[in-house]
Amino acid sequence: MSVLRTGAGEESYCVAGAGPAGLAAAITLARAGRRVVVHEAHREVGHRFQRDLQGLENWTSDVDVLDEFRRLGIATDFRKLPCPEGTAFDAAGRKYRFRSRDPLFYVVERGPGEGTLDSALLAQAREAGVELRFGDRLKHIDRPGILATGPRAADAIAVGYHFDTDMSDGCWVICDDTLAPEGYAYLLVMNGRGTVKSCMFTGFKQESKYVARTVEAFERLAGLRMDNPRPHGGVGNFRVPVSAYSGRHPTVGEQAGFQDTLWGFGMRYAIVSGVLAARSLLEGTDYDAAWNAEFGGLQQAGIVNRALFAAFGNTGYAWILRRQEKATDARTFLRAFYRPTLARRLLLPWARNRYRSRRRDESCDHLDCACVWCRCGGEYT
Repeated sequence: MSVLRTGAGEESYCVAGAGPAGLAAAITLARAGRRVVVHEAHREVGHRFQRDLQGLENWTSDVDVLDEFRRLGIATDFRKLPCPEGTAFDAAGRKYRFRSRDPLFYVVERGPGEGTLDSALLAQAREAGVELRFGDRLKHIDRPGILATGPRAADAIAVGYHFDTDMSDGCWVICDDTLAPEGYAYLLVMNGRGTVKSCMFTGFKQESKYVARTVEAFERLAGLRMDNPRPHGGVGNFRVPVSAYSGRHPTVGEQAGFQDTLWGFGMRYAIVSGVLAARSLLEGTDYDAAWNAEFGGLQQAGIVNRALFAAFGNTGYAWILRRQEKATDARTFLRAFYRPTLARRLLLPWARNRYRSRRRDESCDHLDCACVWCRCGGEYT
């Protein structure tokens, strides 16, 4: 592999994609004194989100996600709403409160614009000296690089609306297969803006029906009020790769399939994987060993959780909601579902067979591939 040298002993690195994973990788490389060029196909960061409200997960670890980012050298000066409590509903419309001492997750805004997570990472990258090339789709890599080009398949879709509202800040969830097949519907409100969506793992061709049902349910159960609603949708790709290398290059974030297979939360995995990939290049260490040690077990637990969630349907959702409401702390309750146990290890082969990612890695068999878009590397699921 050729390495572009820009000064005495200075290597140049490239990153394909300016999402959270790619920017986290670029920041880590630049702070180590390396020259970094990020190639982004779109004209701005967060192009596909357009001010989408999303949840930054905070229950799979004892460490608060914001503290983890700071420890990794990633700034957290984006708008956020801590959510230590909220409201959930089952298919019968029964209401359940969830509460925890610390936030279960943080609502953040995605896309271009002031205060978004994407813009905060972009500002940090520029401050670190990263060169950003927008409108530049990288096709081949001729030097050390990291691939962060986003999801390669749709294992789940989240479809609904962004809107303005006079509702108070908060979060609401409905677990009902008639609104979101094998998934869940959610409503997030922060600072006069809201997002309402059906997150579905099947039934994609009937998405408009499920979105209409979701809006009606939140109007009835949570008093949803939307002004200036704008339709929006996104996709998620979940898998546990045998290797997160494409040829010689680490893949990170959604391109690697790093998202929680149960709920679809992925920003934490994205940023952590970006940092780990950058460190592996800087230190000459094994990236696969790093991400497996950091969150590989959590991803496998997510597959088991996803298979169980889909298998038991509305009856199972109601059972989980009742149990969590009786728990002392909802964050502790949820974390228990991601702990490595004998039962989960025994269930993993069954779960892998029941849940299979729509992504297939068949288009490239080059051992030293330099292609950005191929799907090298097998997968467990």
